Amino acid sequence: MAVARKSRGTRVRHLGLAARTGTVLLAAGIGVLSPASVALPAWAQQSSIAPDAGGYYAIPPRVDPSKKPTDTGKPDKTYEKKTECVQRSKLGGDQVDIKNRPWGQEYLQIEKVHQLMRGAKKSVGGGIKVAVIDTGVSAHPYFGGRVESGGDYVATPGGGKPPGLEDCDGHGTEVAGIIAANPPDSSIGFRGVAPDATILSIRQSSQNYEEVEKKEEPASSNNPAPPSSSNNPGSQLPPSSQGNGAVGGTTPGQDKGGRQQEQGKTAGTLTTLAQAVVRAVDKGANVINMSVDNCRSATGGITKTEQELQAAVNYAVNRNVVVVAAAGNVGDKCVQNDQPDPKVPKTIVTPPWFSEDVLSVAAIDETGGVAEFSVHGPWVSVAAPGTKIISLDPAEGSSSLANLTIEGGKDPGPIQGTSFAAPYVAGVAALVRQKFPELNAREVMTRIQATAQHPAAPGGRDNFVGFGVIDPIAALTAIVPSEADKAKPVQLPADLPPANDRDPAPMIVALAGTGGGLVALLVTLFVVHSVRRNRPTTSPGRKTP
Repeated sequence: MAVARKSRGTRVRHLGLAARTGTVLLAAGIGVLSPASVALPAWAQQSSIAPDAGGYYAIPPRVDPSKKPTDTGKPDKTYEKKTECVQRSKLGGDQVDIKNRPWGQEYLQIEKVHQLMRGAKKSVGGGIKVAVIDTGVSAHPYFGGRVESGGDYVATPGGGKPPGLEDCDGHGTEVAGIIAANPPDSSIGFRGVAPDATILSIRQSSQNYEEVEKKEEPASSNNPAPPSSSNNPGSQLPPSSQGNGAVGGTTPGQDKGGRQQEQGKTAGTLTTLAQAVVRAVDKGANVINMSVDNCRSATGGITKTEQELQAAVNYAVNRNVVVVAAAGNVGDKCVQNDQPDPKVPKTIVTPPWFSEDVLSVAAIDETGGVAEFSVHGPWVSVAAPGTKIISLDPAEGSSSLANLTIEGGKDPGPIQGTSFAAPYVAGVAALVRQKFPELNAREVMTRIQATAQHPAAPGGRDNFVGFGVIDPIAALTAIVPSEADKAKPVQLPADLPPANDRDPAPMIVALAGTGGGLVALLVTLFVVHSVRRNRPTTSPGRKTP
């Protein structure tokens, strides 16, 4: 009976194993037959819509390194200033220094990050160079002289300034401030993420500069000349509507599509952007921040200038430079990707489109959710704060901060956009590079994505915030499985007990005695059992004859 029960139990286990195996095979078969049933990241799933149906795949073509442009180091066209540079307020009111700490800085625990880095490295971003390819960076006192001239693709700066160190728009200075500003007054809450890092400023675009038109006939009363820049005062810095600080900004506004390339006749093309990336690499940048991008309808194939930019960012990463870019802002010429199929977007944004080589940054608001202006897409890598920004006042000669901007001459509004989320990530990338110098650019990008606060989505990412909001503390302290092969073996102390080389005879005697006693016990038990089995049985009340 015991054997039968064991046999049946074995058969039951085998049947259970077969059933489970069948279930696994069935599930695998369903997965093969129906890709939609498998939880894959959006960018990895196949689309049911063909490219010739009016859409274009979210994954760009393979990079062609031969398309990398030659850096000319100069503007592609002749531009002249049409709008005066951003300036201090002429609207009246007292200017008060902003003392409060930005909510984004609190959200990311930047103060704790600084304490961690000072304890580990004695500085916060020291020795790391971050290239800011933007509208230029002015020499604000809070940089402490840590801004280098990287080049200029707009025009020769006025006032004898070095190339790249004029910022008429104000945008680049505010971006650079989030990365590396370091106010000397401890009562000021605002700080850059990497306040000891060096900024390499490359001016590549400007909405205050426009292409010079060729005049075919002289101006007359019937054909008046265009207004001069003196009649177009441009941006002013109004007093804070909340009474808590000086504010800064630029005209046109910063939240209507961000700093777009190839828009009208203003300075900034994908060609010069690609050249600026190559230039930043060749000038020794460790990290590149691009809070400028190009947004177009997602129809047709990749363009020649997009191929140049794709090759440039690939060149950067292969030369061990981390590339960070803003995901883009929704605007009149940049439609939100809210279509049912995320793999066939309405809008393509470059350089975020080249997500294999770029950390594309979406913006979140104070609730922790994705900001309404942040462009969605399967190329989004991570997210960071992008609303109610506080940064450096970009006006010439200013030594204070800004928290508002004028939008095309309208009432002041808050500074916001993915443009200002990207430098948070660039700053964290600078700190990761400082703390983990053995990691290459792609490994730094992987660490930032792996340690982000992942959304509740298949694969831990979605098209809104990518792999989630960055977590600087985790990026600087967590153990990332993909880096396991870089762990160096540690030699442990050889303090094992000495070998036992004593005489084995006593142990042999003891084991032999134990064995003999066990044999004697078994013999005794056998004899007793035999005697009891052979003993005659007598019934009660029966007499023996």
